[in-house]
Formats: sequence, structure tokens, C-alpha cells
Amino acid sequence: MWLIVGLGNPGKEYEYTRHNIGFLTVDHLIDQTEARSLSSSSFHGELFKSANLLFLKPTTFMNRSGISVQAVKQFYKIELDNIIVIHDDLDLPFGALRFKQGGGSGGHNGLKSIDEMIGRDYMRVRMGIGKPAYKSQVADYVLSSFSKEEQQNLSQWIESAANATLELTKQPLGIVSSKYTIRAKN
Repeated sequence: MWLIVGLGNPGKEYEYTRHNIGFLTVDHLIDQTEARSLSSSSFHGELFKSANLLFLKPTTFMNRSGISVQAVKQFYKIELDNIIVIHDDLDLPFGALRFKQGGGSGGHNGLKSIDEMIGRDYMRVRMGIGKPAYKSQVADYVLSSFSKEEQQNLSQWIESAANATLELTKQPLGIVSSKYTIRAKN
């Protein structure tokens, strides 16, 4: 069994923000695999299943994502090696797509929460959202909508991330990384 987690914040006001790129990608995966809902309040999130794949969108808000991930991990007895987290990454330019296993949170509060609850050695699909000019603007930036220019390539980028995520359940990280990495320009 695989657990694929998309990070984001619940609510219409956050739906198409940079911080919700994980939710948007999981939504695409749910549609693509015709997953059915398994949601339960004990999971603290929206949970869907297709074959041996579980898709999770924590509804705890970003800073407490680990609560939801831990609940599903424990209930389904999922190994850390079979967890993939899709998230926004300020340290990568908009449109970049990178992959890694384990590592630090890079200041991402959703990853910090997951690290605290289950450990760090899960796979990550890092979707670059760029960063604002000043560090003091980060909170507003991640909660802002994509620009018109960014929206032009958004669906193609989400599809690439979704396809790569499915490949991670079948192929080693190195193979997926060499095939799907996107190095966007700053």
C-alpha cells in the first residue's frame, strides 16, 4: 500500500494558492485513477483509494499536516518508504519539479509537522513556486494565487508531477528523477 499526500490548506479561499499545489496535484491523481472516498473524521483529512494507492489531503491546515499523515499511516500500517508527500517549495523557481527522499523541512511548516509525527525518511515531490523579493513577504506570497503567466503552464506542470508520483510507486527514485525532473529558470 502507498500513501500519497498532497499538502495544502482546506477552504475555498486557499484553493488555487501556491501553498495548495500539493492538493491540486492530488486532486488530479484522484481524477486520473478514479479513486473513491474513504474519508473518516479519524483521519483528519480527505482520504481516497484506488487499487493499492491512498491519496490524502490533510484538513488540519498546513502547520498540523503530520496529525493526518500519522493517523492514516498507523491505521493502514504503511511503511515510511511507501509515503510520498507532494508540496510547494520556495527554494525552487516556479515550475521546477524535483524529487528526494528524507532531508530537512527547508522551513516548510507542513513538512516540519510530518517530520515530528512520523520521521523524515519519506519521499518528496518538490514543486517550485519561487519566492518573493523579501523574506517578510513569504506568508502572503505562499497564500497568494498564481499569476496569469503561471496559470498558462499550471495544468501541464501538475500533470507531470502526478505522472512522476505514480511512477515513484513502481520505479526507483533515481529513475523517476532522471525522467521527470524539471529545471525551471529563475
